[in-house]
Amino acid sequence: MMKKPKRTVAVLACVLCLWVGAAWAAEVTVAAASDLNFAFKEIVADFEKKSGNTVKLSLGSSGNFFAQISNGAPFDVFFSADIGYPKKLEEAGLTEPGTLYMYAVGRIVVWVPKDSPIDVASLGIKALQHPSVKKIAIANPKHAPYGRAAVVAMEHYKIYEAVKDKLVLGENISQTAQFVQTGGADIGVIALSLAVAPAMKETGTYWEVPLEAHPKLEQGAVVLKTAKDSKAVRAFLDYIKSPDGAGVFRRYGFSLP
Repeated sequence: MMKKPKRTVAVLACVLCLWVGAAWAAEVTVAAASDLNFAFKEIVADFEKKSGNTVKLSLGSSGNFFAQISNGAPFDVFFSADIGYPKKLEEAGLTEPGTLYMYAVGRIVVWVPKDSPIDVASLGIKALQHPSVKKIAIANPKHAPYGRAAVVAMEHYKIYEAVKDKLVLGENISQTAQFVQTGGADIGVIALSLAVAPAMKETGTYWEVPLEAHPKLEQGAVVLKTAKDSKAVRAFLDYIKSPDGAGVFRRYGFSLP
């Protein structure tokens, strides 16, 4: 007769634990540059599993996110491919003080499909001038840092004027990679972090553009004043900075500051 109350207490305790866990779980809304596509999907999956929190991830061009956030878009944290955008948000008073930091340094590469007649490893940047090239994919330099880096690299090697009429502009670096991967362009200048992802590594080859050919792609993150749950946001940033998070970034070709 005494067992029923004990069982009832045990069931209530389990329900209480589940309720408390659900009450503590939170959603982190992240705006992230699209060069983080593959790296962040790994990071987010592991963070959600370990923390119980969820992450609502939006990927796009850093410049477009900057404009949206400046106009009140309700993101919690912004990961930009150009640290200059978070700095401007900080100057405008739209960020939590002391949260701006550089999380990685990106690289650009010249990428071609494996069935291309272009030997990109031997030709390097000159591959953009190969006779077979009719379209060259780059991210739109007006709002995509990787697109600006691509233009500067072409200017550095003095080939921009010769190829500028062949440029096809992606809305962001992920769309740029998709253009060249699916045949919408013959060759492209994309992020190393996308080129080393399994889907692109299996279907193409690339040449890394030397760092001295373009401004350093310093990538920065900042917590925004619109952040709803600062504890959950801090937990996500702590995971990004942890050895597990750093390991993912390195695996996708990023240099860490």
